[in-house]
Amino acid sequence: MTHPHPHPPPLTPDAAYWAARMDSGEWSAQDEAALRQWLGDDKARHAELLETQACWMMLDQAEPVAETLPSPLWRRRRFLAAAAAGVAAMVGAARFWPRGQSFATRTGEIRRVPLNDGSVMMINSGSELAVEMSAHARNIELARGEAWFQVAKDATRPFVVAAGDVRAKAVGTAFAVRLREGGVEVNVTEGVVQTWGMGHDSAPTRLTAGERVLVTQNAVVFLDRGGDGSTEQALAWRNGMIDLSGHTLAEAAAEFNRYNTLQIVVNDPRVAGERMAGIFRIDDPRGFIAALRDGFALQVDNSQPGEVRITAKENGRS
Repeated sequence: MTHPHPHPPPLTPDAAYWAARMDSGEWSAQDEAALRQWLGDDKARHAELLETQACWMMLDQAEPVAETLPSPLWRRRRFLAAAAAGVAAMVGAARFWPRGQSFATRTGEIRRVPLNDGSVMMINSGSELAVEMSAHARNIELARGEAWFQVAKDATRPFVVAAGDVRAKAVGTAFAVRLREGGVEVNVTEGVVQTWGMGHDSAPTRLTAGERVLVTQNAVVFLDRGGDGSTEQALAWRNGMIDLSGHTLAEAAAEFNRYNTLQIVVNDPRVAGERMAGIFRIDDPRGFIAALRDGFALQVDNSQPGEVRITAKENGRS
């Protein structure tokens, strides 16, 4: 039997910095690369980050009370800096991770969350989920939106994501789950995942890396069997990008609308089916609109606040 150290090793300031950065809502592909470099294969650093995240959750619970008072952005940043400096000192009194946690992201926010089992979640814009860890299971309930999971191997504790009536189960793998209007999309980037609908009579569908399916009420429909790279295309958001290759204009507008308060409206059937190409930043809808104006015969209407309407260009109009 092992015994905990009476005086756990102190955390480095780096772990506190990364916890603060991940909570700031400004996570980028450059941040992700820098964090992976800092973590490397160092188990101690992985543990430090998880412990600091646990304490950061405690700060998050108190923060909304303070934010009910009018405060400019610089106070928020000063709070983050002060909390990052002090969070390491809290770990000696709070070396735990809450069993049940809920997470939600705002429009345009992409959040990276390490879990206490060594897994990592990336939560897409406008999403909400709950995490429940126990000695025998790791359960995620996706209430809305999308998340990608890098699952730590643990054969004794299945990792199951529930989204509506659909389940996706993994042991050690990487996959994404997205709630859509017509069903639940499961996208496997590494390893093997089993997925099924609670109302299905058939056995679970086994998916391998590069395969993507839509699980509906009655069937599992393959969207990609690993041949065209659409699994990675669908997950370009992890790097802050939207890959529009093969999308229609209506689909492209819907993707941008997931991440931005400025809404692109495409109700004109004459242009809604136009095929798009290109990769854009998720926070640059106006750059996309400018590209449309230059590359297609489209009319752009900016007359309504908060939205841009795209229609076919009428004869004689510029």
